[in-house]
Amino acid sequence: MLTIRFLGADTMKNRKYYEQLYTEYPTVVTLIQFRQMLGGIGDTTARKLMRENRVKHYYIRHTYLIPKDWVIDYVLSEHYAEYREQLKVQV
Repeated sequence: MLTIRFLGADTMKNRKYYEQLYTEYPTVVTLIQFRQMLGGIGDTTARKLMRENRVKHYYIRHTYLIPKDWVIDYVLSEHYAEYREQLKVQV
């Protein structure tokens, strides 16, 4: 299992920060890895984000594949900024 290092709340979270945070993940992640990257969100929540096209992804043979860059794009998006207030675990 991959470990995620948390920095202080006052650390500016930009693309470089997330690229470093997610270095242990492959270039293209699965739905399970995506859920881990967002702090362990539920399967239903992750699939809802995909269905609503909040996160760019590929859906091939009943499998979600998400390039790591697209995960970072989502985490830096306005939607995630609003949405993370509702999440129990924040990245």
